[in-house]
Amino acid sequence: MSAKIARPLVFHRQLRLKLRFKLHVSPHFYSVLVTIPMLSIYNTLTKQKQEFKPIEANHVRLYVCGMTVYDYCHVGHARVMVVFDMVTRYLRELGYKVTYVRNITDIDDKIIKRAAENGETMHELTARFIQAMYEDADALGVLRPDIEPRATESIDGIINMVQTLIDKGIAYAASNGDVYYSVSNFVGYGKLSGKQLEDLRAGERVEIDEAKKDPLDFVLWKAAKPNEPSWESPWGPGRPGWHIECSAMSTACLGNHFDIHGGGMDLQFPHHENEIAQSEAATGEHFVNYWMHNGFVRVNEEKMSKSLGNFFTLRDVLAEYNPEVIRYFILASQYRSALNYSDQQLEASKQALERFYTALRGLDYSQTLPADNTYRLRFHAAMQDDFNTPEAFAVLFELVREINTLRNSNAAQAALLAGELKSLGGILGVLQTEPETYLRGAVTGLEDATIEQWITDRNLARKNKDWKEADRLRDLFKEHGIVLEDSAGVTTWRRG
Repeated sequence: MSAKIARPLVFHRQLRLKLRFKLHVSPHFYSVLVTIPMLSIYNTLTKQKQEFKPIEANHVRLYVCGMTVYDYCHVGHARVMVVFDMVTRYLRELGYKVTYVRNITDIDDKIIKRAAENGETMHELTARFIQAMYEDADALGVLRPDIEPRATESIDGIINMVQTLIDKGIAYAASNGDVYYSVSNFVGYGKLSGKQLEDLRAGERVEIDEAKKDPLDFVLWKAAKPNEPSWESPWGPGRPGWHIECSAMSTACLGNHFDIHGGGMDLQFPHHENEIAQSEAATGEHFVNYWMHNGFVRVNEEKMSKSLGNFFTLRDVLAEYNPEVIRYFILASQYRSALNYSDQQLEASKQALERFYTALRGLDYSQTLPADNTYRLRFHAAMQDDFNTPEAFAVLFELVREINTLRNSNAAQAALLAGELKSLGGILGVLQTEPETYLRGAVTGLEDATIEQWITDRNLARKNKDWKEADRLRDLFKEHGIVLEDSAGVTTWRRG
């Protein structure tokens, strides 16, 4: 196999690309030419893929809009967490230092309303759901962000940014005690979403508020209402608007100008559009170089929505599927595409992971191939193309096929390939469980020794041609969701 030579990628620290090499992965040698472009990222701001160039050499500063913690995480939240965990892991694999910031919104209308309904304080509510968020993220193998600012701990910075916008004539205190951002005073509003002010006024439903100078203006600071949490400010007691929180937290953690800002596609407008307007007006600097948005989650081809009754919390799904199945399911689609949630898709993901783990089973995968092997280079070629995880997984499936081909004829080479499979899977945050542990899973009410005894009894019954007993044991395995696999005179088992 061969590919056209392109400009080589320099992997930071650990890998230098050799354009031509030989690799012994089977009875044949392959002379390989691999095309690996520089890392490119689809930038929502420019509507095209762009070569990635960090502002500071070898250091990437990344901000992602996190959860509003008034309820359990849903599948859409899981996609954001897993996608940007994957991005962070891959950038670090390339040798970059990554400062990953993901905020927590712990004050907003929904939080106040839910706490009042529950008869608890806002802090009690948010503390409980922050802990639940951590539990869900940990289950999915999502690494904790380097910095995790909270809105309630960033009030001083928020107030300072609002005051700066007022001083610059971009914001104004209204008669109702709120402070608003004057959209018409910011040149370039709409450059992320492509929306024009004239079209928004003519065709969009906008909030009618007599205190605003323009119906499109949005709130930066909300005047306090009775029995609601509030903080002192130059405009009286109140609390921040949602959009200003992220502008203040991101610039406080990463500086006025940083590399990547991420989040779900639903945040593109108005949230991220408003972030740009606030931040650039306040600092006078370009805000973010690359905007990344992951696609929507759909359920049986319909957008996930509580009103449609197709809304799933992540905990609902984790009760039915291994967390790694959910992670694989999310990453098996390109992050910008719509993700269709269905039992069929999750079952397909479950089967795919079982193929991977079955290939690793029984092999010593402690060593890997040389760093310039064709599988690793092609894996990186896929990931360099806007984090194309489906193509990266396709490379892993090729490794599985080669491992299965060599398992009986060249166990040593199969083991090296298994090490490569596990190593590349680790870059995506999968295949880190021991194969036997993953494949056997939890069989409720049964000890491994019991299952092993059943297998012994079944094999003995088959040897004695006691088909009635063999059939009884076969039905017993099926009842408990246990799948038997006979190979080279050895029987192994896994959960079904």
